[in-house]
Amino acid sequence: MCSNIVDFKINGCHYKFPIVYGTYNKAINIAHLRENTEFITFDPGLKNTGVTKSSISFIDGEKGILLYRGYPIEQIIKKCSFIETSYLILNGELPNTAQLKHFSEKIKEFNCINQNIYKILDEIPNFCHPMGILSSLTYILTSFTNYLKDEDMYFHLLAKLPILAALTYRKKVGLPPSYPDKNISYVSNLLKMFFYIPNKSYQQNTIITDALDKLLILHADHEQNCSTTTVRLLGSAHADLFSAVSAGISALWGRLHGGANQAVIEMLEVILKSGGNIKKWLDKAKNKKDPFRLMGFGHRIYKNFDPRAKIAKKVAENIVKELNISDPVLELAKNLEEKALQDSYFKEKKLYPNIDFYSGIIYQAIGIPKDMFTVMFALGRLPGWMAHWKEMKLNMDPIVRPRQIYIGNKKRNIQKN
Repeated sequence: MCSNIVDFKINGCHYKFPIVYGTYNKAINIAHLRENTEFITFDPGLKNTGVTKSSISFIDGEKGILLYRGYPIEQIIKKCSFIETSYLILNGELPNTAQLKHFSEKIKEFNCINQNIYKILDEIPNFCHPMGILSSLTYILTSFTNYLKDEDMYFHLLAKLPILAALTYRKKVGLPPSYPDKNISYVSNLLKMFFYIPNKSYQQNTIITDALDKLLILHADHEQNCSTTTVRLLGSAHADLFSAVSAGISALWGRLHGGANQAVIEMLEVILKSGGNIKKWLDKAKNKKDPFRLMGFGHRIYKNFDPRAKIAKKVAENIVKELNISDPVLELAKNLEEKALQDSYFKEKKLYPNIDFYSGIIYQAIGIPKDMFTVMFALGRLPGWMAHWKEMKLNMDPIVRPRQIYIGNKKRNIQKN
């Protein structure tokens, strides 16, 4: 029989703290630790700290398992679209036919943005990074949507973030703004807004549409990662959804978070240009004195294969094959993975490829430039961010206010003549 209490001995005194049981894991509730013992915990990076209760996604890092609302990611990829997955993540269950139709139509209803956004975009310099532009424009949406109910906010963001992403891309490459097409699917519309050329008929490519749909699904949610925690953090202060998502986009921009897929491609290109000597670069990665880091390997949570990476690898191989693309970067990536997984150093440290290792290759095959990779990641992660903001409000989570270990000067007086 499982105990509901854990007993700590601190400074010779015994203290009892309750155990919180989740579906697959458990935690020690230390909410009253400080008031009972005068101690706080020290956990840099919150590696061992549960900050909330959530029913949205679950990761078993040791076994390489990822569940969305209880469904394995492998089943969702085979049987669901990104829009069905978004509905699932936001609402807890997969939609029936009528619910899916209503959900899709509701998104299309808000498939437009205020004309002032176009004027604001014109004033943003071309040299700005797409993630900075996307974060800024998402925040500005607050000014035009502050009258909305929470439910409508979700539809507005699902409808508007792809428009903002497409406008950002087209500004960077020098194309005029394009507008949504309400007669095609969500992902097809996204691709058309990106790549439509004036005075030319746009041809949908089902191979590309399917690849992007799957990649968006793989990014839809991933427990309390840095950007999701950022969204919940702002939400706990009762910041509105658009502001919280804008902050999440900025967090995702970080090179160690969403920016890693761009870093992987850049790393592979450097290795390729230097002659493609994989052993040389693996040796550099193992040398602690060498600043080189093997991007796309290892994960804070996964100590086994990232299940998303397995799927992304197959998607990358399929799109390159189906589009008849000769991609030396993909071949290098596969060879690098094979040799790294045979190396005892990577085996012992359990450094396996993560999703970033292959997602950039897929984006490149689609025609997305490197500085837009993380923008695409944000489009995929949007349902998860919104679901966590929604869950945080329903849970009535308190404002996040961590403690710190102060290591500065003791109290002292100013000595002044």
